Parts: sequence; structure tokens; C-alpha cells
Amino acid sequence: MLPQPPRRTTHAYGTPRNRIVYDRWGRFGRPVLLLHGLFYDRTMWWPVAAELDGNCAAIAVDLPGHGDSAAREDVTELEQDLAVLVRSLDLHRAPVLVAHGESALVARAFAERYTVQHVITLDDGADVNPSVIPEAYRQFAVRRNDPTLTTAYREWSGVPVGASPKAHAAGGPFPHLRDPAAFAALVHGLV
Repeated sequence: MLPQPPRRTTHAYGTPRNRIVYDRWGRFGRPVLLLHGLFYDRTMWWPVAAELDGNCAAIAVDLPGHGDSAAREDVTELEQDLAVLVRSLDLHRAPVLVAHGESALVARAFAERYTVQHVITLDDGADVNPSVIPEAYRQFAVRRNDPTLTTAYREWSGVPVGASPKAHAAGGPFPHLRDPAAFAALVHGLV
């Protein structure tokens, strides 16, 4: 039996000053771009991405200053950074954007400028009792407060929040961690 390739691969894009780190599952199919909220990182998407199968190329991104991505003083052009990343992945299809918390603003700004299949937004769940998340998934919902990130992302809230005609909202906080398989099925339904 031949060794199987890893399901998740980690990549970095850009220079050391503007590096964006992302994990990828799958090489073909509809790209599904998974964006975490402020003070989280790409690991919050691992349970869902592992549930997505061959008809998707799931990409969980560490936004600037989060996880392993380089910090920046100016993050107001984040939707352009994401467009460059998607283009560099050479996937040739409009992505489904899944945005948690504050990253919904970036996803909507992206959808206003670039072609998307769908936008799914999730509540950030900042005030949620962790007991609503199954114990096995609580490690993925750890909020890491950082005053430097607050300063860098202050302008992020100025991104226009226009309702996208292809936007869908998923109910309740952390639906992707309460039931990753069901959330992956929701995403599959939009692919």
C-alpha cells in the first residue's frame, strides 16, 4: 500500500512582511474560503474542513496578525489580499466565503468587488457559554485577546456592510463547532 498524502497541508503566501499562512484540504472543486473572526485563527475551521470532501478545495486562512500570518499596521485592503491569494491558488472558480464574526465585513467587501458563489456569515460567539460546544471541539474556539490586534483592526469596522444577494447566515454561535458534519453539509449544499 502506498502512503496517503496528508489531508491538510499548510502554506504561506507573500513576503515576510505581508505573509499570509493558510491550510488547504483538497486540490480541486469549488474553493471554500474559511475566515476566522478577530482574536481567533485558522484552526477554528479544522473540524469543518476535515468534513468537506473532494468536490471542495477548503482554504482556512490566518488573517494578518493572527496565528502564523505576519502582523500589519494597515489591514484595510484585506479583501484585495484575499483576492490575490485566491487567484494564486489557480482554482478557476468563484469561492464560497464562510466568515466568522468580524470577518463577515471583509467577506461582504470581497463579494462587492469580486465574483463569489455564496457568502455564509456566522455570529462570533464571544459571549457564548463554552458548554454549547462539544468538549472535543472547544480547543478550536479559544479567543486570544491582543491589544495590538485591536489597534490594527480598528479600521476594519469601517468596511461597508452591504447585504450581498448571495449571503446566507448560519444560526447561533459556533454552528461549525457544535456540529462540524452538519455545517459541512450546509456548505456542500451551496457548492
